Amino acid sequence: PNLLIHDHIFVFKSVYGLKIPFSDKYLVKWGEPERGDVVVFKYPLNPQVYYIKRLIGKSGDKIEVRHGQITVNGDLAKYESIVGSGTSTSDDNLFRETLFGKKRVIKLENFQAQSFTNDGQESASFIEVPEDKFFVMGDNRDNSSDSRVWGFVPRENFVGKAWFIWLSCEETMADMEFLCDPLKMRWNRFFKKVDVYEN
Repeated sequence: PNLLIHDHIFVFKSVYGLKIPFSDKYLVKWGEPERGDVVVFKYPLNPQVYYIKRLIGKSGDKIEVRHGQITVNGDLAKYESIVGSGTSTSDDNLFRETLFGKKRVIKLENFQAQSFTNDGQESASFIEVPEDKFFVMGDNRDNSSDSRVWGFVPRENFVGKAWFIWLSCEETMADMEFLCDPLKMRWNRFFKKVDVYEN
């Protein structure tokens, strides 16, 4: 729900540090990816392809995902249904997720509220994130190829943090698919920040 097909975005590449030109090695690092960041990275199974996902877990984190809902280090995200928000044509599937003290809109098609008890009656199967690796997920939870499918993202694969949408359109030109159709622009999405949190 936060990014649509044919959204073009700016990526803040130097947010985590400065890389050696034509290399994935850092010359100097001054920041670390944080939980909740929307990050762009090289797909671990094919570094020629770029992916964009939300960072859910860092090294040492214990993560559980059930029906698209997340528990990180024992903290279960909270979910509130959004109906009639106008964000999507399928508003019934949109939820406000609260995790890491922040709120965001996600899409869950198969939502089943989970109740976790502390008395050990419900066994949990957690994934622990290895050193220098990250666990990422898409905000369209039930239709995302992410760390649940192909594993963790190495630190050196990070390109940067998604910043804002600079161009958006419903359709591209028929004979030049890389260009937006000027008659099908989504003007309301221009300069919209990709990762806008609510208070």
